[in-house]
Amino acid sequence: MKIIAVVCGGDSGEFDISMKSGRVVLANLNKDKYQGFLVLISKKKWAVLFENGDEAAIDKDDFSFIYEDRKMVFDAVFNAIHGNPGENGILTGYFDLLGIPYTSSGHTTSALTFHKDFCKRVVQSHGYRVAKSVLINAGEIYDSDQIISFLGGLPVFVKPNNGGSSVGITKVKKIEEFKNAIQTALKEDHQALAESFVQGREIACGVMENNKRLIVFPLTEIVSKNEFFDYEAKYTKGMADEITPAPISEEDELWIKSTAAQLYPILECRGFVRFDFILTTDELFFIEVNIVPGISEASILPQQAEFMGISLAKLFDMALENICS
Repeated sequence: MKIIAVVCGGDSGEFDISMKSGRVVLANLNKDKYQGFLVLISKKKWAVLFENGDEAAIDKDDFSFIYEDRKMVFDAVFNAIHGNPGENGILTGYFDLLGIPYTSSGHTTSALTFHKDFCKRVVQSHGYRVAKSVLINAGEIYDSDQIISFLGGLPVFVKPNNGGSSVGITKVKKIEEFKNAIQTALKEDHQALAESFVQGREIACGVMENNKRLIVFPLTEIVSKNEFFDYEAKYTKGMADEITPAPISEEDELWIKSTAAQLYPILECRGFVRFDFILTTDELFFIEVNIVPGISEASILPQQAEFMGISLAKLFDMALENICS
């Protein structure tokens, strides 16, 4: 039986979501194949969390812990940390040093895809459309009018360059809101990304490799009841409609699925990921790729898997099969 660390927590605004994801994974692991442990990782603490409230400290030298007077060394890691350090390459680099396999993409891909500006540049270099954007570093002097003019006018989006779950994002509709939006983004990261607004339909596409076979999941259209698909809309029941399969034409469906399938190896993704696009009347814009997407029962990728007849337990089993066979 393989001993699995389900790592969760982290040091970002996605902490609570990550803890929920970790518990969902732990509850749905195949008990005949895996012995799972919930592992909290943050700047303050690395510890195994037990259901009775007890904890066991993690030895960072070899990522082990003491359980029932026995040293336990993990065979593999199920990465459920959204944001820093699980999604930006820091933690996966540590596991690479120790030779412990993990379910998510490698440290290079993690670092690239977490840095929205770098990722967009790579995707654009391969001929795919991305929204215009301007990167602003903390402490940098900038001209709001010049940036908004370059981006094509208002509205524009301002977001942390490194981050997820729509934490720190503002839709700027008035010029006087721009500086506050930059400051909001810089509270979450040392860089802010100002991005042009693209009018269209938001479409999510899950992709996964399993046993050297690429699986492209059904598409989901996201219709937020807020200004955009912000944190509240993502995690508050009833604040967004997530329609699977997306009610789009067969031609557009093939376009989006083939684009996601092409980008998966270009970005050297591993495990399951979720690509986000904006579909306009005649263009498809890449927004971002989430290499540790939400994985609770209500999250988008599990919804897509369920439509294909793949349960949460099966989805997680497929992810671990890739690294534990």
